[in-house]
Amino acid sequence: MSTISEIFKKPSPASLERWNHRFATITSPSASVSLASSSPYTFRLHYVDVPAYSNRDTSHDTSKPKGTILLIHGFPQTWWQWRHVIGPFSDAGYRIIVPDYRGAGNSQAPPSNAGHAGGKGGGYTKLVIADDLHNLVHDILGIHEKVHIVGHDIGAMVAHAYVSWFPEDSASLVWGDCPLPGSTFYEEFKKDQAVWHFTFHNVEDDLPERLVQGHERTYIRHFFDRLSVNVWGIPPGGEDEDVYVTAYSRPGAFRAAFDTYRTFEEDARENRELVEKSGKSKVPALGVSGDGSFNNARAEEQLKEFYDDVEVVSLRNSGHWIAEENPKEFFEKVLAWIQRDE
Repeated sequence: MSTISEIFKKPSPASLERWNHRFATITSPSASVSLASSSPYTFRLHYVDVPAYSNRDTSHDTSKPKGTILLIHGFPQTWWQWRHVIGPFSDAGYRIIVPDYRGAGNSQAPPSNAGHAGGKGGGYTKLVIADDLHNLVHDILGIHEKVHIVGHDIGAMVAHAYVSWFPEDSASLVWGDCPLPGSTFYEEFKKDQAVWHFTFHNVEDDLPERLVQGHERTYIRHFFDRLSVNVWGIPPGGEDEDVYVTAYSRPGAFRAAFDTYRTFEEDARENRELVEKSGKSKVPALGVSGDGSFNNARAEEQLKEFYDDVEVVSLRNSGHWIAEENPKEFFEKVLAWIQRDE
């Protein structure tokens, strides 16, 4: 087996050719969920599909894929945040599905209340986004075995919704560094100055969108600097920052991003009601935080409010942006978790 250092070499042109960029037409809500006062609509969702063993010459290789991993990004990021770990997870034998969730990256941004009768940003609840991704994986791509769900930040909230509503299709959860709506910590922390943007993003009448317009780089860089330990995980003014600034400068991108925050209270209600109705999830859950993250000390507490089988790990020299500040340790910890029962 390759060493970690070998795995993290720059992907070869041949391997990058196997990172297949595609679009899917998503119907929301799907037949898998029932949402009150909703009417189906469609939008285009961008995703990257990477086969297992993408760095190998598979023409004479009979190794079988070990499973599928769904990687769900956060804010203010896109599928690109997983660039360091896509190749290593693929080399370890897993097919990797990496979407831009609705409104982010190259995916379309449906209207705030698309398909819904009311509620702030109702088209961007984490259940709605999770339903999009389940539709992609299960119905469009035809993947019917259980999938490992890995999410970070907003993506971790979506990942929680995915395994909560689709446990029969979920092999495990990796929940990366976020206050989980509905948890005790979230309720205590949501008005803290450290997450002032929770309140700012909820201001109505498009005020946050108008204030950020034309200042996208300044606003996005603020998050990377403020929540980092290893700030060079996303170098200031570098190509990776450019990817995110370009993505969130697209029409509708910040409105969609802010709508994912405007739905936190609805997400909290849905999360609490589901655990009250059905009990804690049986899907194994791993919490991953950076040792310098505000979420680190209470990650285990949050997960244990919703899951029976919980482990947590802390990554060295990392703040919030765990897959970019310390991708090697992120890969090692997550792979060990995914393979623990194999």
